[in-house]
Amino acid sequence: MAKPLTLFEKIWSAHEIHREDDGTSLLYVDRHFIHDGSRTAYNQLAKRGLGVRRPDLTFATPDHYVPTTSRAFEDVEGEDRKDMVASLTRNTRASGVTEFGLNDIRHGIVHVIGPEQGLSLPGMLILCGDSHTSTHGAVGALAFGIGASEVAHVLATQALWQRKPKTMRVVVEGKLGDGVSGKDLVLALIAQIGVNGATGHVIEYAGPAIEALSIEGRLTVCNMSIEAGARAGMVAPDETTFAYLRGKPHAPSGAEWDTAVARWRALRTDPGATFDREVRLDAGSIEPMVTWGNRPSEAIPVAAAIPDPAASDPAQRKLLGAALEYMDLRPGQRMTEVGVDYVFIGSCTNGRIEDLRAAAQVARGRRVAAGVKAIVVPGSGLVRQQAEREGLDRIFVEAGFEWRHSGCSMCLAVNGDTVPPGKRSASTSNRNFVGRQGPDARTHLVSPATAAATAVVGRFADHRSLTRQGG
Repeated sequence: MAKPLTLFEKIWSAHEIHREDDGTSLLYVDRHFIHDGSRTAYNQLAKRGLGVRRPDLTFATPDHYVPTTSRAFEDVEGEDRKDMVASLTRNTRASGVTEFGLNDIRHGIVHVIGPEQGLSLPGMLILCGDSHTSTHGAVGALAFGIGASEVAHVLATQALWQRKPKTMRVVVEGKLGDGVSGKDLVLALIAQIGVNGATGHVIEYAGPAIEALSIEGRLTVCNMSIEAGARAGMVAPDETTFAYLRGKPHAPSGAEWDTAVARWRALRTDPGATFDREVRLDAGSIEPMVTWGNRPSEAIPVAAAIPDPAASDPAQRKLLGAALEYMDLRPGQRMTEVGVDYVFIGSCTNGRIEDLRAAAQVARGRRVAAGVKAIVVPGSGLVRQQAEREGLDRIFVEAGFEWRHSGCSMCLAVNGDTVPPGKRSASTSNRNFVGRQGPDARTHLVSPATAAATAVVGRFADHRSLTRQGG
Protein backbone atom coordinates (compact mmCIF):
# COMPACT_ATOMS: atom_id res chain seq x y z
CA MET A 1 0.00 0.00 0.00
CA ALA A 2 1.11 3.58 -0.67
CA LYS A 3 2.48 5.45 2.31
CA PRO A 4 -0.11 7.82 3.85
CA LEU A 5 0.81 11.41 3.03
CA THR A 6 0.19 14.77 4.67
CA LEU A 7 -1.42 17.61 2.75
CA PHE A 8 1.99 19.27 2.49
CA GLU A 9 3.65 16.13 1.15
CA LYS A 10 1.00 15.75 -1.54
CA ILE A 11 1.50 19.29 -2.83
CA TRP A 12 5.29 19.15 -2.57
CA SER A 13 5.55 15.88 -4.51
CA ALA A 14 3.15 17.13 -7.20
CA HIS A 15 5.46 20.10 -7.85
CA GLU A 16 8.83 18.36 -7.61
CA ILE A 17 10.57 18.51 -10.99
CA HIS A 18 13.90 17.10 -9.86
CA ARG A 19 15.62 16.09 -6.61
CA GLU A 20 19.36 16.29 -6.02
CA ASP A 21 21.26 13.69 -4.02
CA ASP A 22 21.51 16.15 -1.12
CA GLY A 23 17.71 16.30 -0.95
CA THR A 24 17.32 19.72 -2.55
CA SER A 25 14.33 19.83 -4.90
CA LEU A 26 13.53 21.90 -7.95
CA LEU A 27 9.86 22.89 -7.64
CA TYR A 28 7.45 24.14 -10.30
CA VAL A 29 5.66 27.36 -9.31
CA ASP A 30 1.95 27.77 -10.09
CA ARG A 31 1.58 31.40 -9.04
CA HIS A 32 4.11 34.14 -8.46
CA PHE A 33 3.09 37.42 -6.82
CA ILE A 34 5.32 40.48 -6.95
CA HIS A 35 5.05 43.95 -5.41
CA ASP A 36 6.89 47.25 -5.33
CA GLY A 37 9.92 45.58 -3.79
CA SER A 38 10.61 43.66 -7.02
CA ARG A 39 12.87 46.30 -8.61
CA THR A 40 16.05 44.47 -7.57
CA ALA A 41 14.87 41.19 -9.11
CA TYR A 42 14.02 42.85 -12.43
CA ASN A 43 17.40 44.58 -12.43
CA GLN A 44 19.07 41.21 -12.00
CA LEU A 45 17.16 39.87 -15.00
CA ALA A 46 18.16 42.87 -17.10
CA LYS A 47 21.84 42.41 -16.25
CA ARG A 48 21.66 38.80 -17.42
CA GLY A 49 19.56 39.50 -20.49
CA LEU A 50 16.68 37.37 -19.22
CA GLY A 51 12.93 37.81 -19.54
CA VAL A 52 9.93 36.64 -17.50
CA ARG A 53 9.30 32.96 -18.27
CA ARG A 54 5.55 32.89 -17.51
CA PRO A 55 4.05 36.38 -17.31
CA ASP A 56 0.59 34.78 -17.39
CA LEU A 57 1.29 33.16 -14.01
CA THR A 58 2.77 36.30 -12.44
CA PHE A 59 0.66 39.06 -10.86
CA ALA A 60 1.77 42.37 -9.39
CA THR A 61 0.55 45.13 -7.11
CA PRO A 62 2.29 48.07 -5.39
CA ASP A 63 1.45 47.84 -1.70
CA HIS A 64 4.38 48.45 0.66
CA TYR A 65 5.37 51.97 -0.37
CA VAL A 66 2.07 53.47 -1.54
CA PRO A 67 0.15 56.22 0.28
CA THR A 68 -3.22 55.49 1.85
CA THR A 69 -4.44 59.09 2.06
CA SER A 70 -4.85 59.25 -1.73
CA ARG A 71 -4.36 57.30 -4.94
CA ALA A 72 -1.91 59.86 -6.34
CA PHE A 73 1.51 58.57 -7.34
CA GLU A 74 2.87 62.03 -6.45
CA ASP A 75 2.04 61.32 -2.79
CA VAL A 76 4.51 58.43 -2.56
CA GLU A 77 7.13 59.62 -0.06
CA GLY A 78 10.75 59.89 -1.23
CA GLU A 79 12.29 59.68 -4.68
CA ASP A 80 13.64 56.15 -4.22
CA ARG A 81 10.26 54.85 -3.10
CA LYS A 82 8.58 56.65 -5.99
CA ASP A 83 10.94 54.83 -8.33
CA MET A 84 10.18 51.48 -6.68
CA VAL A 85 6.47 52.02 -7.32
CA ALA A 86 7.01 53.38 -10.83
CA SER A 87 9.45 50.61 -11.73
CA LEU A 88 6.81 47.98 -10.99
CA THR A 89 4.56 49.50 -13.66
CA ARG A 90 7.45 49.90 -16.12
CA ASN A 91 8.68 46.35 -15.61
CA THR A 92 5.30 44.64 -15.68
CA ARG A 93 4.26 46.44 -18.86
CA ALA A 94 7.51 45.50 -20.54
CA SER A 95 7.27 41.86 -19.48
CA GLY A 96 3.52 41.33 -19.98
CA VAL A 97 2.74 40.78 -16.30
CA THR A 98 -0.69 41.84 -15.00
CA GLU A 99 -0.49 44.69 -12.49
CA PHE A 100 -3.29 45.82 -10.19
CA GLY A 101 -2.15 49.45 -10.05
CA LEU A 102 -2.98 52.29 -7.70
CA ASN A 103 -6.03 53.41 -9.69
CA ASP A 104 -7.37 49.92 -10.29
CA ILE A 105 -10.30 49.07 -8.00
CA ARG A 106 -8.67 45.65 -7.58
CA HIS A 107 -5.55 47.23 -6.09
CA GLY A 108 -4.57 46.12 -2.62
CA ILE A 109 -2.14 44.28 -0.42
CA VAL A 110 -0.78 41.32 -2.34
CA HIS A 111 -1.87 38.79 0.30
CA VAL A 112 -5.40 40.18 0.28
CA ILE A 113 -5.95 40.37 -3.48
CA GLY A 114 -4.56 36.90 -4.26
CA PRO A 115 -7.37 34.99 -2.53
CA GLU A 116 -9.88 37.75 -3.31
CA GLN A 117 -9.28 37.36 -7.06
CA GLY A 118 -9.25 33.56 -6.96
CA LEU A 119 -5.60 33.60 -7.98
CA SER A 120 -4.74 31.54 -4.90
CA LEU A 121 -6.25 28.09 -5.26
CA PRO A 122 -6.02 24.72 -3.47
CA GLY A 123 -3.06 22.55 -4.38
CA MET A 124 -1.00 25.42 -5.80
CA LEU A 125 2.60 26.28 -5.00
CA ILE A 126 2.54 30.07 -4.48
CA LEU A 127 5.57 32.31 -3.98
CA CYS A 128 6.14 36.00 -3.33
CA GLY A 129 9.06 38.11 -2.15
CA ASP A 130 7.37 38.70 1.21
CA SER A 131 7.46 36.57 4.35
CA HIS A 132 3.70 36.72 4.88
CA THR A 133 3.06 34.77 1.68
CA SER A 134 2.14 32.00 4.14
CA THR A 135 -1.30 33.68 4.17
CA HIS A 136 -2.34 31.93 0.96
CA GLY A 137 -2.05 28.51 2.60
CA ALA A 138 -5.50 29.14 4.09
CA VAL A 139 -7.10 27.97 0.83
CA GLY A 140 -5.17 24.69 0.82
CA ALA A 141 -2.07 25.88 -1.04
CA LEU A 142 1.62 25.64 -0.19
CA ALA A 143 2.78 29.26 -0.03
CA PHE A 144 5.92 30.86 1.33
CA GLY A 145 8.08 33.93 1.01
CA ILE A 146 11.36 34.16 -0.90
CA GLY A 147 14.29 36.57 -1.20
CA ALA A 148 15.11 39.02 -4.00
CA SER A 149 17.51 36.69 -5.83
CA GLU A 150 14.93 33.91 -5.62
CA VAL A 151 12.29 36.27 -7.04
CA ALA A 152 14.56 36.81 -10.02
CA HIS A 153 15.04 33.04 -10.40
CA VAL A 154 11.29 32.41 -10.38
CA LEU A 155 10.64 35.23 -12.85
CA ALA A 156 13.20 33.73 -15.22
CA THR A 157 12.38 30.02 -14.82
CA GLN A 158 8.98 29.56 -13.10
CA ALA A 159 10.78 27.18 -10.75
CA LEU A 160 12.75 27.31 -7.50
CA TRP A 161 15.28 25.19 -5.65
CA GLN A 162 14.21 24.37 -2.09
CA ARG A 163 15.11 21.98 0.70
CA LYS A 164 12.10 20.08 2.00
CA PRO A 165 10.99 21.35 5.43
CA LYS A 166 9.65 19.28 8.31
CA THR A 167 5.96 18.99 9.08
CA MET A 168 3.97 20.09 12.10
CA ARG A 169 0.27 19.75 12.87
CA VAL A 170 -1.52 22.20 15.15
CA VAL A 171 -4.85 20.77 16.29
CA VAL A 172 -7.23 23.25 17.88
CA GLU A 173 -9.89 21.34 19.78
CA GLY A 174 -13.25 22.64 20.94
CA LYS A 175 -14.92 25.90 20.04
CA LEU A 176 -13.76 29.50 20.21
CA GLY A 177 -15.77 31.64 22.59
CA ASP A 178 -18.00 34.47 21.39
CA GLY A 179 -15.90 37.41 20.28
CA VAL A 180 -12.68 35.40 20.06
CA SER A 181 -11.12 35.58 16.60
CA GLY A 182 -8.54 33.88 14.45
CA LYS A 183 -6.08 36.63 15.46
CA ASP A 184 -6.54 35.72 19.11
CA LEU A 185 -6.11 32.04 18.27
CA VAL A 186 -2.80 32.51 16.48
CA LEU A 187 -1.44 34.87 19.14
CA ALA A 188 -2.33 32.26 21.78
CA LEU A 189 -0.53 29.60 19.75
CA ILE A 190 2.62 31.69 19.36
CA ALA A 191 2.54 32.54 23.07
CA GLN A 192 2.47 28.80 23.78
CA ILE A 193 5.16 27.55 21.38
CA GLY A 194 7.31 30.68 21.00
CA VAL A 195 8.63 32.59 18.00
CA ASN A 196 10.96 29.69 17.17
CA GLY A 197 8.46 26.98 17.97
CA ALA A 198 7.82 26.02 14.35
CA THR A 199 11.20 26.86 12.83
CA GLY A 200 11.99 24.61 9.88
CA HIS A 201 8.42 23.29 9.68
CA VAL A 202 5.32 23.75 7.59
CA ILE A 203 2.27 23.91 9.86
CA GLU A 204 -1.00 22.24 8.97
CA TYR A 205 -3.85 23.63 11.07
CA ALA A 206 -6.61 21.17 11.91
CA GLY A 207 -9.33 20.42 14.43
CA PRO A 208 -12.90 21.61 15.05
CA ALA A 209 -11.97 25.22 15.84
CA ILE A 210 -10.03 25.59 12.58
CA GLU A 211 -12.79 23.96 10.55
CA ALA A 212 -15.27 26.42 12.08
CA LEU A 213 -13.24 29.47 11.02
CA SER A 214 -14.21 31.43 7.94
CA ILE A 215 -11.63 31.64 5.15
CA GLU A 216 -10.80 35.13 6.36
CA GLY A 217 -10.11 33.79 9.84
CA ARG A 218 -7.93 31.06 8.35
CA LEU A 219 -6.06 33.64 6.28
CA THR A 220 -5.20 35.49 9.48
CA VAL A 221 -3.96 32.32 11.19
CA CYS A 222 -1.83 31.24 8.22
CA ASN A 223 -0.54 34.81 7.80
CA MET A 224 1.06 34.75 11.25
CA SER A 225 2.52 31.26 10.96
CA ILE A 226 5.78 32.95 10.02
CA GLU A 227 5.78 34.67 13.43
CA ALA A 228 6.14 31.23 15.03
CA GLY A 229 9.13 30.56 12.78
CA ALA A 230 7.22 28.35 10.33
CA ARG A 231 8.04 28.19 6.63
CA ALA A 232 4.34 28.10 5.79
CA GLY A 233 0.88 27.52 7.22
CA MET A 234 -1.86 25.46 5.59
CA VAL A 235 -5.49 24.45 6.05
CA ALA A 236 -6.99 21.59 4.06
CA PRO A 237 -9.62 22.80 1.58
CA ASP A 238 -13.22 22.00 2.48
CA GLU A 239 -16.76 23.18 1.72
CA THR A 240 -15.97 26.54 3.30
CA THR A 241 -13.05 26.93 0.90
CA PHE A 242 -15.10 25.98 -2.13
CA ALA A 243 -17.92 28.36 -1.22
CA TYR A 244 -15.41 31.20 -0.80
CA LEU A 245 -13.69 30.57 -4.14
CA ARG A 246 -16.79 29.93 -6.25
CA GLY A 247 -17.31 32.79 -8.67
CA LYS A 248 -13.97 34.49 -8.03
CA PRO A 249 -12.62 36.15 -11.21
CA HIS A 250 -9.68 33.78 -11.70
CA ALA A 251 -11.21 30.62 -10.23
CA PRO A 252 -12.35 27.84 -12.57
CA SER A 253 -15.95 28.04 -13.78
CA GLY A 254 -18.55 25.78 -15.36
CA ALA A 255 -17.46 22.19 -15.90
CA GLU A 256 -13.89 23.15 -14.99
CA TRP A 257 -15.13 24.18 -11.55
CA ASP A 258 -16.66 20.76 -10.90
CA THR A 259 -13.49 19.04 -12.06
CA ALA A 260 -11.35 21.27 -9.87
CA VAL A 261 -13.46 20.71 -6.75
CA ALA A 262 -13.32 16.95 -7.27
CA ARG A 263 -9.53 17.21 -7.40
CA TRP A 264 -9.34 19.55 -4.43
CA ARG A 265 -11.34 17.17 -2.23
CA ALA A 266 -8.38 14.78 -2.32
CA LEU A 267 -6.11 17.45 -0.81
CA ARG A 268 -6.36 16.18 2.73
CA THR A 269 -3.90 14.49 5.04
CA ASP A 270 -4.35 10.73 4.78
CA PRO A 271 -5.35 8.73 7.87
CA GLY A 272 -2.19 7.38 9.41
CA ALA A 273 0.10 10.07 7.95
CA THR A 274 2.73 11.23 10.44
CA PHE A 275 4.05 14.67 11.33
CA ASP A 276 7.43 15.54 12.77
CA ARG A 277 5.71 17.43 15.56
CA GLU A 278 2.18 17.93 16.85
CA VAL A 279 0.74 20.65 19.10
CA ARG A 280 -2.73 20.87 20.61
CA LEU A 281 -4.70 23.87 21.82
CA ASP A 282 -8.02 24.14 23.63
CA ALA A 283 -10.03 26.77 21.77
CA GLY A 284 -12.32 27.31 24.75
CA SER A 285 -9.42 28.58 26.85
CA ILE A 286 -8.47 31.35 24.41
CA GLU A 287 -9.39 34.93 25.27
CA PRO A 288 -9.01 38.19 23.29
CA MET A 289 -5.24 38.69 23.23
CA VAL A 290 -2.73 41.56 23.25
CA THR A 291 1.04 41.58 23.02
CA TRP A 292 3.01 43.47 25.67
CA GLY A 293 6.63 43.01 24.48
CA ASN A 294 8.59 43.09 21.23
CA ARG A 295 7.84 39.60 19.94
CA PRO A 296 4.45 38.13 18.98
CA SER A 297 5.01 35.41 21.60
CA GLU A 298 4.87 37.99 24.39
CA ALA A 299 1.07 37.95 24.41
CA ILE A 300 -1.53 37.66 27.15
CA PRO A 301 -5.32 38.01 27.46
CA VAL A 302 -6.25 41.68 27.23
CA ALA A 303 -7.72 41.60 30.75
CA ALA A 304 -4.58 40.01 32.25
CA ALA A 305 -1.55 41.46 34.01
CA ILE A 306 1.94 41.66 32.49
CA PRO A 307 4.10 38.76 33.69
CA ASP A 308 7.25 39.22 35.77
CA PRO A 309 10.43 38.34 33.85
CA ALA A 310 11.89 37.06 37.13
CA ALA A 311 9.47 34.13 36.93
CA SER A 312 10.53 33.19 33.42
CA ASP A 313 13.28 30.99 32.03
CA PRO A 314 16.68 32.44 33.06
CA ALA A 315 17.75 32.67 29.42
CA GLN A 316 14.75 34.90 28.69
CA ARG A 317 14.88 37.26 31.68
CA LYS A 318 17.23 39.83 30.19
CA LEU A 319 15.33 39.87 26.89
CA LEU A 320 11.95 40.26 28.59
CA GLY A 321 13.28 42.92 30.92
CA ALA A 322 14.57 44.89 27.94
CA ALA A 323 11.17 44.56 26.26
CA LEU A 324 9.42 45.98 29.33
CA GLU A 325 11.85 48.88 29.43
CA TYR A 326 11.37 49.64 25.72
CA MET A 327 7.60 49.40 26.03
CA ASP A 328 7.57 51.49 29.24
CA LEU A 329 5.60 48.86 31.14
CA ARG A 330 6.06 47.11 34.46
CA PRO A 331 5.41 43.57 35.75
CA GLY A 332 1.97 43.15 37.28
CA GLN A 333 0.51 46.09 35.39
CA ARG A 334 -2.87 45.26 33.88
CA MET A 335 -3.16 45.87 30.16
CA THR A 336 -6.53 47.54 30.69
CA GLU A 337 -4.64 50.28 32.58
CA VAL A 338 -2.38 51.02 29.60
CA GLY A 339 -3.40 53.97 27.42
CA VAL A 340 -2.75 54.22 23.68
CA ASP A 341 -2.01 57.04 21.26
CA TYR A 342 -2.62 55.29 17.91
CA VAL A 343 -4.92 52.57 16.65
CA PHE A 344 -4.37 50.88 13.28
CA ILE A 345 -6.95 48.56 11.73
CA GLY A 346 -5.71 46.99 8.50
CA SER A 347 -2.76 45.01 7.02
CA CYS A 348 -2.53 41.65 5.26
CA THR A 349 -3.36 40.09 8.64
CA ASN A 350 -6.62 41.91 9.36
CA GLY A 351 -7.63 44.16 6.46
CA ARG A 352 -10.46 42.09 4.99
CA ILE A 353 -14.19 42.80 5.04
CA GLU A 354 -14.86 40.45 7.94
CA ASP A 355 -12.23 42.30 9.99
CA LEU A 356 -13.78 45.68 9.21
CA ARG A 357 -17.24 44.39 10.11
CA ALA A 358 -15.97 43.19 13.49
CA ALA A 359 -14.36 46.54 14.22
CA ALA A 360 -17.38 48.53 13.01
CA GLN A 361 -19.69 46.52 15.27
CA VAL A 362 -17.70 47.81 18.25
CA ALA A 363 -17.29 51.36 16.92
CA ARG A 364 -20.97 51.84 16.03
CA GLY A 365 -22.51 54.65 18.06
CA ARG A 366 -19.28 55.36 19.96
CA ARG A 367 -16.46 57.90 19.67
CA VAL A 368 -12.70 57.53 19.54
CA ALA A 369 -11.25 58.68 22.86
CA ALA A 370 -9.64 62.10 23.09
CA GLY A 371 -5.97 62.05 22.20
CA VAL A 372 -6.18 58.84 20.14
CA LYS A 373 -5.51 58.85 16.39
CA ALA A 374 -7.29 55.88 14.79
CA ILE A 375 -7.13 54.85 11.15
CA VAL A 376 -8.85 52.12 9.14
CA VAL A 377 -7.08 50.89 6.00
CA PRO A 378 -8.97 48.34 3.86
CA GLY A 379 -6.80 45.58 2.44
CA SER A 380 -7.94 46.23 -1.13
CA GLY A 381 -10.02 48.57 -3.24
CA LEU A 382 -12.73 45.92 -3.43
CA VAL A 383 -12.79 45.57 0.36
CA ARG A 384 -13.12 49.35 0.60
CA GLN A 385 -15.92 49.32 -1.96
CA GLN A 386 -17.79 46.55 -0.13
CA ALA A 387 -17.39 48.30 3.21
CA GLU A 388 -18.83 51.48 1.75
CA ARG A 389 -21.78 49.56 0.31
CA GLU A 390 -22.46 48.27 3.82
CA GLY A 391 -22.04 51.70 5.40
CA LEU A 392 -19.03 50.68 7.47
CA ASP A 393 -17.10 53.76 6.36
CA ARG A 394 -19.83 56.00 7.81
CA ILE A 395 -19.70 54.13 11.11
CA PHE A 396 -15.95 54.62 11.33
CA VAL A 397 -15.96 58.27 10.27
CA GLU A 398 -18.81 59.16 12.64
CA ALA A 399 -16.87 57.47 15.44
CA GLY A 400 -13.77 59.54 14.67
CA PHE A 401 -11.66 57.04 12.71
CA GLU A 402 -9.87 58.05 9.51
CA TRP A 403 -11.08 56.08 6.47
CA ARG A 404 -8.19 55.37 4.09
CA HIS A 405 -7.34 53.76 0.75
CA SER A 406 -5.75 50.31 0.46
CA GLY A 407 -2.09 49.60 1.20
CA CYS A 408 0.25 48.13 3.79
CA SER A 409 0.11 51.43 5.68
CA MET A 410 1.06 51.46 9.36
CA CYS A 411 2.06 47.79 9.43
CA LEU A 412 5.59 48.97 8.59
CA ALA A 413 7.09 52.44 8.54
CA VAL A 414 7.94 52.83 4.85
CA ASN A 415 4.96 54.69 3.37
CA GLY A 416 4.29 57.78 5.44
CA ASP A 417 1.97 56.08 7.93
CA THR A 418 4.07 55.86 11.08
CA VAL A 419 3.82 55.99 14.86
CA PRO A 420 5.96 58.80 16.34
CA PRO A 421 8.79 58.02 18.79
CA GLY A 422 7.61 57.05 22.24
CA LYS A 423 3.97 56.74 21.20
CA ARG A 424 1.93 53.58 21.79
CA SER A 425 -0.06 51.79 19.09
CA ALA A 426 -2.74 49.11 19.15
CA SER A 427 -2.31 47.44 15.77
CA THR A 428 -4.05 44.63 13.90
CA SER A 429 -0.85 43.90 11.98
CA ASN A 430 1.53 40.99 12.51
CA ARG A 431 4.79 42.28 14.00
CA ASN A 432 5.54 44.21 17.18
CA PHE A 433 9.31 44.39 16.70
CA VAL A 434 11.31 47.35 17.98
CA GLY A 435 10.75 50.22 15.53
CA ARG A 436 8.41 48.24 13.28
CA GLN A 437 5.89 51.11 13.07
CA GLY A 438 8.50 53.85 13.35
CA PRO A 439 11.67 54.62 15.32
CA ASP A 440 11.05 54.06 19.05
CA ALA A 441 7.34 53.35 18.44
CA ARG A 442 5.64 50.92 20.83
CA THR A 443 3.45 48.38 19.07
CA HIS A 444 0.86 46.03 20.58
CA LEU A 445 -0.81 43.41 18.37
CA VAL A 446 -4.57 42.90 18.76
CA SER A 447 -7.63 41.76 16.83
CA PRO A 448 -9.83 44.25 14.93
CA ALA A 449 -12.56 44.15 17.58
CA THR A 450 -10.04 44.71 20.38
CA ALA A 451 -8.46 47.55 18.39
CA ALA A 452 -11.81 49.29 17.98
CA ALA A 453 -12.63 48.88 21.68
CA THR A 454 -9.22 50.23 22.61
CA ALA A 455 -9.74 53.25 20.36
CA VAL A 456 -12.99 54.25 22.01
CA VAL A 457 -11.90 53.55 25.58
CA GLY A 458 -8.43 55.05 25.15
CA ARG A 459 -6.89 52.07 26.92
CA PHE A 460 -6.64 48.40 26.01
CA ALA A 461 -10.11 46.98 26.40
CA ASP A 462 -11.99 43.70 26.06
CA HIS A 463 -14.46 44.48 23.30
CA ARG A 464 -16.93 41.97 24.74
CA SER A 465 -17.59 44.20 27.73
CA LEU A 466 -18.51 47.07 25.40
CA THR A 467 -20.81 45.03 23.20
CA ARG A 468 -22.52 43.55 26.25
CA GLN A 469 -23.14 47.06 27.57
CA GLY A 470 -24.15 48.69 24.30
CA GLY A 471 -25.64 45.85 22.34
